[in-house]
Formats: sequence, C-alpha cells, structure tokens
Amino acid sequence: MSGGQPLTIVTEYPVWFIIFCISAGVLVSGILYYKNRKEDFSPALRKILALMRFLSVTSIAFLLLTPMLKNLQRNYEKPLLILAQDNSESIVNGKDSSYYTGEFATRLNTLAEKLSAEYDVRTYHFSDKTGENFDFSYSGKQTDISGFFTEIITRYSNRNVGSMLLVTDGLFNKGINPVYSSEKIRFPVYTLALGDTSMHKDLYLRHVNFNRIAFKGNKFPVEVVIGANMASGQSSTLTVSSGGITLFSQSVAFSSDQFTETVQVLLNAEKDGLQRYHINVKPLSEEISLENNSQDIFIDVLDTKQKILILSQSPHPDIAALKSAIESNFTNEVTEMIISRFTGNISAYNLIVLHQLPGGSSNISNIVNEAAEQEIPILYILGTQSGITQFNALNTGLQILTDKQIYNEALPAINPEFSLFTISDDTRKAIESFPPLAAPFGEFKTLMSTTALFNQQIGSLVTAYRLVVFNQTLNGKTGIIAGEGIWRWRMVNYQKNGNHNAFDELFSKMTQYLSVKADRSRFRVTGKNNFQENEMVTFDAEVYNESYELITEQEVEITITNSTGDSYPFVFSKTNTSYHLNAGILPVDNYSYKANVRVGEKLLNYQGEFTVSPLNIESLNTIADHHLLFRLAARHDGQMLYPADMERFAEILKARDDIKTVVFTEKRFSELVNLFWVFVIILALLTIEWFIRKINGSY
Repeated sequence: MSGGQPLTIVTEYPVWFIIFCISAGVLVSGILYYKNRKEDFSPALRKILALMRFLSVTSIAFLLLTPMLKNLQRNYEKPLLILAQDNSESIVNGKDSSYYTGEFATRLNTLAEKLSAEYDVRTYHFSDKTGENFDFSYSGKQTDISGFFTEIITRYSNRNVGSMLLVTDGLFNKGINPVYSSEKIRFPVYTLALGDTSMHKDLYLRHVNFNRIAFKGNKFPVEVVIGANMASGQSSTLTVSSGGITLFSQSVAFSSDQFTETVQVLLNAEKDGLQRYHINVKPLSEEISLENNSQDIFIDVLDTKQKILILSQSPHPDIAALKSAIESNFTNEVTEMIISRFTGNISAYNLIVLHQLPGGSSNISNIVNEAAEQEIPILYILGTQSGITQFNALNTGLQILTDKQIYNEALPAINPEFSLFTISDDTRKAIESFPPLAAPFGEFKTLMSTTALFNQQIGSLVTAYRLVVFNQTLNGKTGIIAGEGIWRWRMVNYQKNGNHNAFDELFSKMTQYLSVKADRSRFRVTGKNNFQENEMVTFDAEVYNESYELITEQEVEITITNSTGDSYPFVFSKTNTSYHLNAGILPVDNYSYKANVRVGEKLLNYQGEFTVSPLNIESLNTIADHHLLFRLAARHDGQMLYPADMERFAEILKARDDIKTVVFTEKRFSELVNLFWVFVIILALLTIEWFIRKINGSY
C-alpha cells in the first residue's frame, strides 16, 4: 500500500534565479509587443499576446534551471509471513502418508489463504532444493533445511519479515545442522512438527560400503550395515543378486529392539563393465516402511590394471618398501626383478622403476631407448651403487656434477609450489619426521621443464638442490628420487603413527602421476561415471584441429543408451572454447554413450559408460526429530506446534506486538523537462500566439 503528499518543485539552483527567468519573459514580450508597434493590435489583444509570450519564454528559461518535481510517497509494507513445507520422501514413509497428501494439504492451503488477509504470505517447499509455492508430491530425495534458510536470508534481507512457519519432521540429511545455519535469521521461527517420534517395527539397510572399481577375475568386498527397530527375537535374510541370480545369502537374527550388525560380503568380478548389484533384506510383517529394505549399487569392473616393473641391480630394502606402497592401491600390479634376470618385454608395462640403475656393469640403454620410443615413463632411484656419469648421459632433466662420488644426508623439504598432484595434510605432517636419504654430493642442475616435489634439506638449511623431481617433455614423463633409503621413511611412518598411510599415499600418487598417460586425442568427452537419481547428467567435450587448437565450429552429437537398449540422442551446446551437455535427470540404470563429431573428412568418435544410482537416504530414518524443531523454535522466539494446532497459528501471530505493518516515506524526483504535459503547454502557448498573430495579418 502507498499514499502520496502534495508535489513540490525544487531546483539545484538558488530560488532567486527565477527572477532572471521572469525578467527574460518580460523583456522578450515587452520588446515584441510594446517597443515594436508595427502590428496594429487592439490593446486587449496585445496584452493577451504579450502574456502568452511572457509565459512561454519564462517557462523555457525556468526549464534551463533543471527543475524537478519532488514527491513524498508514503508506503505501507505488510509483514511478510513465510510458510515453508517439507517436500521430501521421509514425510510419507510412515503410515500417515494418505493424511499428508490429502487432509493435511487442504488444511495448510486454507491456513495460507486465511493469513494472506492480514499478511504478505509467501509459500515455499524444500527438499534437496528450494521452490516457490507448496508441493505435496513429497518427491524430494534429500532434505536440506540449512540450504532453505540460506535462500530465505538472501531473498528477504532488510525486509519486514514477521515470522516463519517451518513445516517438517525435523529430519535432514544434507547441509549443516539447521539450528546452527539459522543464526542469521532475525525474525520469529515457528515449527509445525510432522511425523512420528515413536519407534515402530522397521528393518533397513543403514549403509552399504563398497569400492566403485573392481578388476575382472578378482574378488571384491561389500560391507552391508543392517539395522532393525522393534524386531527383537525375529530374523531375516540378506541377499545380494545381479541379473536375477542370487550371489550371496545369509540369515540375520535380531537380538534387540535397536539392532545393528555389519555383514561382510565377498563377490566375484566375473564380467567387465558397469555391473549392477541388488542388496535386499527380507521384509518383516507389519514393517512401517519397506522402501529402506533394498538398495542397488553399481561397480565398474575393469579388465586391466596398471602394470609397474621394478628393476634393480641387487636386492635392497627400498624395493620391498616401494612395492608394498604401490600395491596398496589395488589398481596397481607390480613385477619386481633383478636387471640381469629380466628377459621380458617392457611394452607390457605402464611404468618402469630403475633402482640404482644405471650403475655397475648393467647396460640399460636398450630399456631406456625402448621406453622413450613407446612413451613409457621411468622412475629413477639413485643410490650408492648408481653410476652418476651414466645417469647424466640419459638427459633425464637432472644432472649431478661431482668430482667424487660421495653422499650427503638429505632430508625431504616439501616444495610449496608443487602442483602436479595433491598430498593430504596428514601426509605432509608425517613427511616432516622422515629421516634423511643418502643423496649424491655435487652441483644439481635441472631443466626448466622439471618440477620439484622435495628439495634437499642439509641440517637446518633448505637448499635449491632437488631430492625428488619430475620432468615432463613431449616424449613422456620421468621421475627421479636422488637418494637411497626410502625404506626408513616407511619404518618411521609406522613408528610414529602405527600405520604406513603417509608413505603409501606418497608413493602411490607418485607412481599414479607417472603411469597415467596424457590424453592426446583430438576429441574428448568428460563427465562423472556415477550420478545420483536426483542429479543432472552433464558432460563436457573438447574438439581439437590438426594443430591441436580448440575449435567449436562443428556439431557434437551423443547417443545415450540404457540397459534395455532404449536410445536418447542429444546435441552438445557450444561454449567459447568447448561443448557442454545437460541431459537432465535420468532414471536409475546403467548407461552407455557414443559421441561423434566430424572434423574435415574425419569422423571422430568417443564412447563410455556411466550409472545413475538410487538415492534412498530419506527412508533410512523413520523417526521424526521433534527435539530439533523445539530447539530451533526456542532459539528464535517461536514455539513448536503440531498439526492439531495449525488453525491456532493465526491467533498466535495476532497476539504478538512485534509483527506489524511498517510505514516508510520515499522521496521521488522527476525532471520537469521530461514531463510530456509541460512540453504540450509550452507548445500550445506558442501555437495559439502564432495563430492569433496570423489571423490578424501579422507573421
């Protein structure tokens, strides 16, 4: 609502400047009609014409002062009332589902309509996302109350918000605790508690832990956490199946009314590609919900591993430590051998580790040359048996200039600018306690293409000499550990922390970086290989010309196919330098895709697979959290209500003295020169004056 006050005219010049405007009007009209007597007008007509000229000239002169109309507008803002309704699946997981979709929905709509007579009512629904208006489909896969609060705080900052009514069961599974995320809310919050806080008979899969990658021919573990409420003395059966075939079955007996048990399942990876496994616990009679009794998981079964070859001059504890660390990543397969006994083909490996090679009488030139031709990366580990002169001749990116082959004790000092891969904070802290390596003494020279992971720390001095360095060229990657004794790092890591996690992470990431080949294809499609069922399926694509420059002139097409053979074609949209596709939300299933683009005469193709996994998180907890709603309301000067109290909410608000209409005055300015009616008046005065003069024989 708004109301106005009388208009006033203001100008940026002093008021007395109007005298000049009037003087200009008097002067022009006086010269034209009294000093110049050529026209034979009657005295009355002369006065009328003089007045018209005076008014028009004065008005035009006044407009040169940029006058403005000042209007004081009084606005009345009714208090905003926010009604927010939980639209997640957990609301209808209990026995009252028909009530919440029927009678409850009608009552809440009626309440909103009634309140709108006195308040500015804004209605919302929320689950994993926030939307306007009520939505009683209860289709949300997650509940993010803190995200809803953030949205409201952003929208209604500095507005006259009277109160909020939060209609929910208090269960949240996304975002932070709403009690803490509501700290910036500065208006009363009332909660309408839905759901049932009493415990009912319910059997559910609390959690399923699994690795998303397995290797064909291997066994892989799946950890199933089963929960049961009010089922003491009963039992059920856990089954794991794939393609309709039962792969695992085990009976589970419930010994208490709040029962939890973890079942370890070991499955065979018999087929490669994305495999779907169905996990189910047989329902009990009179369960409150059956939605949480089953879950599907998707595992990407690979047919190959990263194969790593370790060649050495002689047995050494470094080799055992390195092999254990590399194999801690189950995607790696390590072969370790003395150089003199190796007769295999290095083309079968993704990475070669040369421990204290070159050195002695061993000739590795054939291995190094063949690795360079096939772009197989090499990790050199130098030591007391290494031939430094032979090593320098390999052009690895590091040269050690020394007259005598003597060694320093060098501690690892992390290079703060290293960015080839990330190291966790725990590992960084553990590295600070690692003992020194035996590093060659001399002058270390590196190429510009190298990047240091560790520099040498001699005593308390961090030098510019490299201890661990990587070199990236057009022909591949090279890694160098310029010191012997890494087995001590692994031993100290265990002594300090009771595990080898830091050592294993460090060398697993080093070998992973080296063994992964750079993608030089001219057409790439990138995206996740697993999406949740409420998540948009998106992909990005890049196309390169023969000069390996990004181009976007061509159309990129993709066809997505589900497990039953149904196909869905899409076309990527173009961005400045690449392509993007949003395929929307797809049903739970495993999918394959084929993308193609024509560049000149060549048709470039790319194919891959992904899964859309079910999200059953809303059905895991069927016990409403009214305690959270009570705390939330009490924290914000409100109170917790129940559905039976819904109609009383209007009376509760009316009884408050702090929810009132706000009145504020707003100044509005508009320039007179921009007003059409001012132009019309001046034009009319000049036109009428000219017409009268014309009909009386003047010009």
